[in-house]
Amino acid sequence: MNSPNVSKIIFFSVFIFALVFATFSAVGKAEEKASDQKHDATTAKWKEYAAPSDNHKLLDSFVGRWNYTVKWWMSPDAKPEESKGTSKATSIMGGRFLKQSAQGKSMGQPFKGMGITGYDNAEKQYNSIWIDNMGTGMMMSRGNYDPSTKTLVEKGTFTDPVEGEKSYRGVTKIINKDKYTYEIYISGPDKKEFRMMEIVYTRKK
Repeated sequence: MNSPNVSKIIFFSVFIFALVFATFSAVGKAEEKASDQKHDATTAKWKEYAAPSDNHKLLDSFVGRWNYTVKWWMSPDAKPEESKGTSKATSIMGGRFLKQSAQGKSMGQPFKGMGITGYDNAEKQYNSIWIDNMGTGMMMSRGNYDPSTKTLVEKGTFTDPVEGEKSYRGVTKIINKDKYTYEIYISGPDKKEFRMMEIVYTRKK
């Protein structure tokens, strides 16, 4: 038969073991709950990031087939060069992005270009890239839309093979559902901004 002291030792040992087990079990459940909450929060953030928002509806304004006239100035005091072409814009990736393709002539040469524009829900701004057969670099820009003026203003960069990377400001203005303009501004030799390019788009009927 166990002595009273031995019985007490056994009792307290069992009690301490049960207490430790319960503590670890509670901690484990708390950690599991915290992990589940973190997972749920992460999933919710990704769903919000992936879902097209009201800002993406702006891109629908440019969907369709267009004729365009482009003018560009090699310097602030130069006479503008002018050419014409056609453009097609489609909504892709479930309305998350706008894909634009263009073809025409530039400086007497056949011209082809393609652009992608989207709205980043996390950055809360529009992002654009443009590539064409007049170079091997990408024009990349980002900016915001002002609904009061129906104007999207972006700032970006492009590569000048002579001067290196240059900054520009791109301005897209919606005139009406069948017409919009796009302008590019850069710094001139005097460091003052001037309009380098103007494109007027009119919807094909």
